[in-house]
Amino acid sequence: MDGDAHIGRLDRKALEQIPPALQAIVDAGDLSGFVTLVWSRGEVVQVNAIGQRDIAAGKPMTRDTQFRIASMTKPITSVAALMLMEEGKLALEDPITRWAPEFSNMRVLKDPAGPVEDTVPAARDITIEDLMTHRAGLAYGFTSVGPIAHAYEAALGAPLLGPYGPDEWMRRLGELPLTYQPGERFHYSHATDVLGFIVARIEGKSLGEVLKARILDPLGMGDTGFWARPENADRLARLYKAPAESGPLKDVSYPPEPQPPVFEAGGGGLVSTADDYLRFARMLLGRGELDEVRLLKPETVDLMTTNRLTDAQREVPFMGIPFWLGQGFGLGLSVITDPEKQSWMGAGSKGAFGWPGAFGTWWQADPAQDLVLIYLIQNSMELGPEAASQLATGQRMGARAALPVFQKLVYGALG
Repeated sequence: MDGDAHIGRLDRKALEQIPPALQAIVDAGDLSGFVTLVWSRGEVVQVNAIGQRDIAAGKPMTRDTQFRIASMTKPITSVAALMLMEEGKLALEDPITRWAPEFSNMRVLKDPAGPVEDTVPAARDITIEDLMTHRAGLAYGFTSVGPIAHAYEAALGAPLLGPYGPDEWMRRLGELPLTYQPGERFHYSHATDVLGFIVARIEGKSLGEVLKARILDPLGMGDTGFWARPENADRLARLYKAPAESGPLKDVSYPPEPQPPVFEAGGGGLVSTADDYLRFARMLLGRGELDEVRLLKPETVDLMTTNRLTDAQREVPFMGIPFWLGQGFGLGLSVITDPEKQSWMGAGSKGAFGWPGAFGTWWQADPAQDLVLIYLIQNSMELGPEAASQLATGQRMGARAALPVFQKLVYGALG
C-alpha cells in the first residue's frame, strides 16, 4: 500500500472526510462537539477533537476531555463480575439472593403497564446471568411505561446520580415489583447497578474501589472513575440539550460534585476519556489481555461476546426500534450477528461488540478488522419516567445522523 494514500490499511482520503462531516453538525448547532478515535492494528490512526466542551466559556474539545459515558460503564462493571466468576466467587446460574436478600420473594406485574399493586409471585429467583443480560425483570423508569415508570423515580430518584447509598438503594429497588418474570425477556434496567453492588458486597469494598484496583489501575485508566473530581472540572465536557426543531443548545449539566457520590452506578456512573476507554476496549479485543496485563481468560471474553438472547427475545423492539435485527446481547454488551441486517443502524463485522451510553457516547471493537472506534459526545437524553418512548423524536436529525456517518466513513476507509 502507498504510505501517503493510506494510514496503516485505512484510506487517508476517506478518513479525512470525517472531520468536516462532524464539523458541519456542530456548525448547524445540533451538537456542541465530538472527540472521536480510530485505532487499527496496533496504532491510533485518527483522533478528532471538534467543537467545544464548554460553549459559554469558549473551551474547545480536546483529546483528554472527560465525558459522562453513562451505559458505557456497563461493560466495565460486567468485566469485574466475570473476574469474580473466574475466581469461583460467583457463577452465572447463582441466585442473587445469596448476596442480595432484598430480592427474595419478588412479585411480578400482571400487566407491565398496569397497577403496581396487581402482581403475581416470581416463578424463580433472579440469577447473575439475568442481571448481565437484562433479563432480570427489573426496569428503568425511562424504559418503562405506566405506573411502574413513575414508581421507579419516586423510590430511587435520578437513574445516574441517585441520593441513596448502595444498601438503601437496593432495599428500595427490592420493594418494587418486577416488570417481567426473570429470564422472560430483555428489558433494559438497573440490573447492572445491582450487579455492581453485588460485586462490591462480595469484595467488601465500594464498587469504585473494586473497579480501580482490578481494572482501571492495571489498565492505566487514570482518567476514569465515578467522581468528576474538582481538579478535573475544567476538562469535563458540559452536557447539552437541543430544542427539537431549532434554537441554541441548552446547558443541562449536572452540578459540580464536591465529594465522591454515595451512589456509584455500575450501570452508568463513570466519567472517562477516549484514550482511557480505548485501553479497556483493546483489552477485550485482546481477549482479556493488554500490554501483558491479563484481566480475563480468552474463553471468558468469548463467553461475554456471544449472543445469549433467544430468537423470540430479539424480536421484541428495544427503545421502540427493531434494535436486534442484526445483533444480539452477551454478558454486558451487544454483538453483531448479521452485518447486513445491522447496516441500517451503523457498520461493523460479524462478531464486533460494544455498547452505547445515553448521552450519545459509543464504542465498538471489531476482532475481524482488528479495529476499535470511540465516539464521544454529550447530548442530553431525557431520563425521566417513560422517556424512552420519545427517543426517536428526541434529537435533531443532525445529532441522530452523526454516529452512523462516523461509522460508515471509517468502514468505508477499509475498502
